[in-house]
Amino acid sequence: MNAQSSNHWHGTTIIGVKKQNEVVIAGDGQVSLGQTVIKGSARKVSRISPGGFEVVAGFAGSTADCFTLLERLESKLEAAPGHLTRAAVQLAKDWRTDKFLQKLEAMLLVSDGKQLLIITGAGDVLEPEHDVAAIGSGGNYALAAARGMMDSDRSAEDIARAALSIAADICVYTNGNLTIEKISHD
Repeated sequence: MNAQSSNHWHGTTIIGVKKQNEVVIAGDGQVSLGQTVIKGSARKVSRISPGGFEVVAGFAGSTADCFTLLERLESKLEAAPGHLTRAAVQLAKDWRTDKFLQKLEAMLLVSDGKQLLIITGAGDVLEPEHDVAAIGSGGNYALAAARGMMDSDRSAEDIARAALSIAADICVYTNGNLTIEKISHD
């Protein structure tokens, strides 16, 4: 490992759980540089409301890149109000083809309360199976934990909290300082 890669920013676990009429997106608060925790209370889940259409988004990757993508998603949602999939596909197309956006290192997990989508820089818009999705350094741990709880009586929020707790126990780039946003649909 060279000096540059050892100073790479790490840290984020974002999970989305869709259960009954509710979607919860939750994320931890740790940001690390190499082996050092830089911040333990970062907010990596937010709510955007372009034109009154509410969307919750969690992000993993470079902070500036994530905010750039959130702004782009918001503008795509303004152009296609109420159509999260269409906006996500347009963002993914731009991300894949625009020379500036291609350099962005991030992933988004978004929901309008009906759909749960992962948007990647490879041009992917993925709707996960089993109504659970996770991204980031501890994403696979959180995903496995949440999938194991989906058939229980637990709420979407309880599953997200427990899954992030398990991920934080395993992944050194994940902590227990959570941000949780819920969004419902009728």
